Amino acid sequence: VQLQASGGGSVQAGGSLRLSCAVSGLTSNYYGIGWFRQAPGKEREGVSYISGAGSVTYYVDSVKGRFTISRDNAKNTVYLQMNSLKPEDTAVYYCAAARTYSARHYRTEERDYRYWGQGTQVTVSS
Repeated sequence: VQLQASGGGSVQAGGSLRLSCAVSGLTSNYYGIGWFRQAPGKEREGVSYISGAGSVTYYVDSVKGRFTISRDNAKNTVYLQMNSLKPEDTAVYYCAAARTYSARHYRTEERDYRYWGQGTQVTVSS
């Protein structure tokens, strides 16, 4: 299983970016995908999760209403649309995959995520 994150960059506050996570090697849709981020000097945190079928999602409070996670299973790609970006969103963003009980579930514990992509840097300036 491989995950490839892309789409990071530098934007001003209030701007938008769309991150993509290309997934290969998964043999079923019983895998939830999560986006995590790690800011300098801080622990990695879960930002958003999506179920295998794409029907159930979760957002951490700090990004609710600004970020949207989605997945296109035909393209084996998960997206994170980030709008109204703030300087505190600056971090390295990672996507990861976790086995679930069904296509309608996602995992919320980082330790459940077995497969990780490389990070993509997001920098938001004020």
